[in-house]
Amino acid sequence: MSEADQKQFVRGLVVGKFSPLHRGHELVIQRAFEMCREVVLISYSKPEFPGCEADRREKWLADLFPEATRLVATDQRMREWFPAGDINLPSNEDDDLIHRRFTGFLCLKKLGFSVDAVFTSEAYGDGFALELTSYFREHAPSAPVVRHILVDRERKQAPISGARLRADLESNRQWLSPLVYQSFVRRVCILGGESSGKSTLAEALARRLGTVHVAEYGRELWEEKDGALMYEDMLRIGRRQVAAEDQACRQAKRFLFCDTSPLTTLFYSRHLFQRADPRLEELADRRYDLVVLCGNDIPFVQDGTRQDEKFREHQQNWYVEQLNRLGMPFLEVTGNVSARIAQISERLGSPLSLTPRL
Repeated sequence: MSEADQKQFVRGLVVGKFSPLHRGHELVIQRAFEMCREVVLISYSKPEFPGCEADRREKWLADLFPEATRLVATDQRMREWFPAGDINLPSNEDDDLIHRRFTGFLCLKKLGFSVDAVFTSEAYGDGFALELTSYFREHAPSAPVVRHILVDRERKQAPISGARLRADLESNRQWLSPLVYQSFVRRVCILGGESSGKSTLAEALARRLGTVHVAEYGRELWEEKDGALMYEDMLRIGRRQVAAEDQACRQAKRFLFCDTSPLTTLFYSRHLFQRADPRLEELADRRYDLVVLCGNDIPFVQDGTRQDEKFREHQQNWYVEQLNRLGMPFLEVTGNVSARIAQISERLGSPLSLTPRL
């Protein structure tokens, strides 16, 4: 007999707003996996909470529980799934009975099956299981009884709630998977022509705020290859820069400062090779919570790797043109490092504070 055949239930269900998905939710879901051959995760919220929109919750669930059957419902998706009917999500404030029968409806009419266990960390789980049993038997009298499995009701293993996290995400970040927390890190991209101080600024901002920054991989590779970059290196640089950002987000605290972006790589690809890989063009459209453009008001320093001041001006104008083309607002900062930090602080909020990344 296989390990799956030895499990107590065929199909277990976990329902939640998952706003955000936290360690308490993970505990309940993991228990479902221990006891069930198949696990079904359903999430909906009306209204949704800032920073916890459907696409983001869907990604969290997919990243952490790829083997589960996942369904994240919205009003728009309900219209797509059931075009002949007028079926909307129940409001978060609606009666429990409405939510329980809606969940049963999603199981049967969207997923095409019932469940034989529901997992919660709430006392209401018994009533939830009874109503699911009733709903399933209305459509198939031989449907099995749905059992309720209560997990960590006293919140001893995971003393956290979505409301507490939404009120103070940073102080409670230990209750979030790094894959979830990184969704709330605000990414600040710093652009600028050669010798405009962007690397110095990225490092200074990270030190000031006790977080991390992402170095410019293109320059590292340029030095490694003694300046002999090839056309094929351009896409590699863009992809590596993005991967470094995503990795650094897991160590970041509130903010991540990115020394350049694939937009810079696109500039050099066109400048050096008069062309760019379409995949790099796509990466260059990457969005950030804030784009900072370092002004050309500091003296140009020739370190033996740069072109000249005229080239810096050309590059600066190109950034402005491209950011406007993309409809990407940006903050141009001037002055010394302290002055630039003050300008960025004012734009992000003073004092700098965590806001869900939208």
